[in-house]
Amino acid sequence: MSVTAAPGFVAAGVAAGIKASGNPDLSLVATADGKPVAAAGVFTRNKMTAAPVITTRAHLEATAGHAVAVVLNSGNANAATGQQGIDDAEAMCAAVATELGVDASQVLVCSTGLIGIPMPIDVIKAGIPSVVAARSADGGQAAATAIMTTDTVAKQVVIDGGGFVVGGMAKGAAMLSPNMATMLAVLTTDAAATPEQLKAALVYGVADSFNALDVDGCTSTNDTVLLLASGLAGSVDEAALNDAVARACASLAAQMCADAEGATKVVRMTVTGAASDEEALLGARYVSRSNLVKCSWYGCDPYWGRIASDLGSCGIDFDPSKFSVSYGGITVCRGAIDADHDAAAVASHMAGRNLEIVADLGLGTGTATILTNDLSHAYIDENMGTS
Repeated sequence: MSVTAAPGFVAAGVAAGIKASGNPDLSLVATADGKPVAAAGVFTRNKMTAAPVITTRAHLEATAGHAVAVVLNSGNANAATGQQGIDDAEAMCAAVATELGVDASQVLVCSTGLIGIPMPIDVIKAGIPSVVAARSADGGQAAATAIMTTDTVAKQVVIDGGGFVVGGMAKGAAMLSPNMATMLAVLTTDAAATPEQLKAALVYGVADSFNALDVDGCTSTNDTVLLLASGLAGSVDEAALNDAVARACASLAAQMCADAEGATKVVRMTVTGAASDEEALLGARYVSRSNLVKCSWYGCDPYWGRIASDLGSCGIDFDPSKFSVSYGGITVCRGAIDADHDAAAVASHMAGRNLEIVADLGLGTGTATILTNDLSHAYIDENMGTS
């Protein structure tokens, strides 16, 4: 049931005709009773901010953090579309509001797809009555499918918080370097919480999940993570809510990484022993964005020299004599010199789908992990044209 696993929510997904393929492209998540509930969001820091992000922020501010529904479309990002884009985002909200009998400010909006292309707003508006009519407690799968772009599978999650539930859906397979992954996520819970508590839970939840996901170093214009709370489970411990939201975000981020465009490897790149956590994060992200390193992962080559070079040049404290690297727990470099190791065991690890790589700077207690991928021919094939 994913995004409808939490009591109090319904969802739907339909094919409105935005995509030439005829695949589902219009999605809705709403409260079951049509009444507003507490809501919060975190958004892209890209200054080329898409119209739906601007509109959703404005609506959350106007309602003091409350919403009845979220309408989402795939196939068009409604980004770099000027004032017409804002008008179109507002028109989507207004059309849903009319069908639900609520104020347009109580509807949030998300879009994903091509940038700089005018929205087919008439097509979308014509499809809204159908998606609103289709909403049900069993509509989570359809809703998650309708927000897919180059995704190959729908991303969904359900977390049992012990007396309450967090459910969610997300999309994202490229332009995944969120810093609040193109990525959208809608989470719901039946826990009772204020908008401020939901915002705090989101900030906590995205820190080591979506914000630690770096597929290709590109931050989308549309990144949005929303959390709505029906309150039907009553008050819950805030720490428990934060933990459940964080686990939901971590699951969705891992699913995005596993489905990244052209990826053959899912890589956990950890830098430890740094002078600070901040320097560890900078180093781990720098390595994760290195095309040379990514190519070696694709080639199943434990070429630690590229990692050493990146960490030595990224502006953080670095001492070659204290530096080591391990693949799958097997140290291959110590003191920036090749170390005796079981080459067959390392080769077996590199041949697998999931890679665990740790670079230890030997300088302090700072540590950070980035979830990332290799770079394959398929990624280039997917992105060498407008996509």
